[in-house]
Order: sequence, then structure tokens, then C-alpha cells
Amino acid sequence: MNNEILTIFDEAGNRTGTAPREEVHRLGHWHETFHCWFISKDQEIPYIYLQLRSEQKQDYAGLLDITAAGHLLANETVEDGIREVQEELGLEISFEELIPLGTIPYSMKKENLIDNERAHAFIYINSYRLKDFQLQQEEVAGIVKAKFSDFRRFWQGEIHSLQVNGFQIDPHGHRIAIEQDVDKTHFVPHDTDYYSRIIAGIEAIFLKSPVVTEEK
Repeated sequence: MNNEILTIFDEAGNRTGTAPREEVHRLGHWHETFHCWFISKDQEIPYIYLQLRSEQKQDYAGLLDITAAGHLLANETVEDGIREVQEELGLEISFEELIPLGTIPYSMKKENLIDNERAHAFIYINSYRLKDFQLQQEEVAGIVKAKFSDFRRFWQGEIHSLQVNGFQIDPHGHRIAIEQDVDKTHFVPHDTDYYSRIIAGIEAIFLKSPVVTEEK
């Protein structure tokens, strides 16, 4: 995976060349990613979906994250990012079904990793049931959802824990139900401004268009 070749950019978003993924993260080159957030309504209550990253992941193992996301390779377009949904979640969704939220630049830093992303962010209005998700287990260990209103209050600092429920795949491949309260230490540390922009975009979608109710 670290040998993947990514397109790199300057801070203004101008393409400057290509580089291996390991070098991109070591030197902090700006690069493109694809982010897809699932939302739905259940009995008129809006929900947002989160993936639980696999414990096998090199970075941020076992933490909650964007429903489906990944790097765009140098030979890929933004439209090709839909493969992340298909691969990670096992759902056949077309790019045309996504609602764009724009490109969000943001940074995450930790030891030996400088992750400067130009994230192409999208919403998918979900009607799949949780049992329909067929996870790529080396990447994703589970799927949970939370009330969107609580998710918004959580990232705005109004509450300090968030209730999530869904399922996790155990080491034997069995689905285990999850219902628990989580705090910010359970999340991949995306920039707070990133979450604010995602929340604002989702709110705009909820306000101006009907949201599909999750099927039972």
C-alpha cells in the first residue's frame, strides 16, 4: 500500500507532481482523498454512519471514522473514489448517487505521519440495512450509526459523549451488536473545522430535500 503513487499539490491546490504514498505522508505533501458520509432517517430521526477501523490498520487502528474513505491514486479521478464504498462496505453504489460537499483541505499530524489532505467529500442518502453491509475486514471492523443531532452537538462541544449502535465483526467473523457511549478519543482526530463543514453540509441537505428512510 505504501508503494501507491499519489498526485501531490502545493498549498494553493496546484498540482506539482507525483510521489509514493510513504513519501507523501513522511514529507507532508498535499494529496487527494475521497470521503463518503452515509446518512438516513429512521422513524423521522436523522442518523449518520461511522466505520470502525480494523485493528489491522497501520494508522488509527480501532477508531471510528468516515463511513467510507481512501486515497485517490495518481491515475484516478474523483469519480473513481466510489470504489472505496464498494470495497470497504460491499455495497453497489454509483458515483451519480452521491451529493457533493466540495473539497475540504485539512491536516492531521502524529509521529512519523503528516497527513495533508484535499478531501473530496460526499453524502450518500442510505436505504441499505445494516445487515446488507459486507465489510472488507482488513480495512473495516464494523459499522455504527448515531443520531445526527447528537453528532452535531458532540462536535460543537455541547455534549462530551455520543451514543452509537451497530455491529462489529469479531476475530471469528461473527457480527456482534454494539451499543455504547464514545468520546473523542474513540475517533480518528480529524480537524474540528473539517467536522464543522461536514455537519453544515449535511444540515443543508436535510433542510432542502427529503432523506430516504432506512429499510428494515
